[in-house]
Amino acid sequence: MGVRVEELREQLSVFLSDRLYQMIISNPRKKEGVFKIKIRPVMIKGVLCFQETISKETQVFHENHEKDELILKILSYMASDFRQLEAESMDGRLNVLVSKKGRVMVKRKDSRAALLKRPDMSHNRTKKYILEEGKAVPFLIDLGIQTKEGRIVHARYDKYRQINRYLEFVEDILPVFPEKEKVHIIDFGCGKSYLTFALYYYLHELRGLDVHITGLDLKADVIEKCSALAVKYGYVNLHFFQGDISSFERADKVDMVVTLHACDTATDYAIKKAVDWQARVIFTVPCCQHEVNRQIENELLRPVLKYGLLKERMATLLTDAIRANLLEEAGYDTQVLEFIDMEHTPKNILIRAVKRQETHRLDIEGGACSRQGQKNTKRDRKVEEMTKEFHIKTTLQKLMGE
Repeated sequence: MGVRVEELREQLSVFLSDRLYQMIISNPRKKEGVFKIKIRPVMIKGVLCFQETISKETQVFHENHEKDELILKILSYMASDFRQLEAESMDGRLNVLVSKKGRVMVKRKDSRAALLKRPDMSHNRTKKYILEEGKAVPFLIDLGIQTKEGRIVHARYDKYRQINRYLEFVEDILPVFPEKEKVHIIDFGCGKSYLTFALYYYLHELRGLDVHITGLDLKADVIEKCSALAVKYGYVNLHFFQGDISSFERADKVDMVVTLHACDTATDYAIKKAVDWQARVIFTVPCCQHEVNRQIENELLRPVLKYGLLKERMATLLTDAIRANLLEEAGYDTQVLEFIDMEHTPKNILIRAVKRQETHRLDIEGGACSRQGQKNTKRDRKVEEMTKEFHIKTTLQKLMGE
């Protein structure tokens, strides 16, 4: 990391204080294991410490550290495990990226005025959601999730958690988008659009991005209702259209493509559109993998496949594994993450893909991920071998071309 390590060490020393709101370390080099770390100040028996919240697969772990110990740990993270760091304090923001050749890029933006509200340093505090409890949000009220006073309706708390979990996934990829640039997002199969409204509210109202979001769905009544709500809320850059994913041609430049709960091969068409547009980010929560379920055959696994439920789950895993691998081959760093169950369905896998570009390609020089990135520019023969073994061929494979 060279000279920039000392600069990073100095900035960490400044930001790790009682004025820190939160520090997030994300975008791991490995696809498995720890995918995000959050750090905040805590007071333990009158001594300033820092609580490290480690998210690993479906589990969360907490550790407390003194400042100097934590600085060394963070430097180690950025040297070998993670690709980006973002911190926010009363005094400003800190962004850290690591380039392909191991160069550390440190960017600090000071606040124009010190914020009055000091960080909450209680050791065992309630979880703070991105959409804060007690702060009324129009679309949450209309959904029946909040009261007009901003309180969360107890029976709708799962929906509230789901929306915030989704926005946490979005928060992780924000460094991909350059500051002060217009961000165009398309949400295929938006349905009732509560997550689409949440995305617009978070990016535009809370983060101040120049964001333009297009929602697409087949149902005319849904589009009409969503369009009316966008006007009601004053969301001037949120528009809805009726149409099919495979034939949608209204956009020429798209930064992010979202497809949540698009049925069966509709997910494949959305992914192909996103890849053709060279979208920076792709979010997809697939559903209903009927295509592979109809095709899958394997003599060795016949004792498994003879049971309908197990066959369905096997088809789901194979379909999404193929999608994730094809996205890797198309130049995306791809993660398969656990999402909170969508309404009326137990499907809870989120495929999150971030385009590998020089501006935010953050592999260390000579590291495993760097070598993997070079490898994935070619067709992965292992995927082809697997699909032949199971006698399947997916729509996305056909769309991508062999």
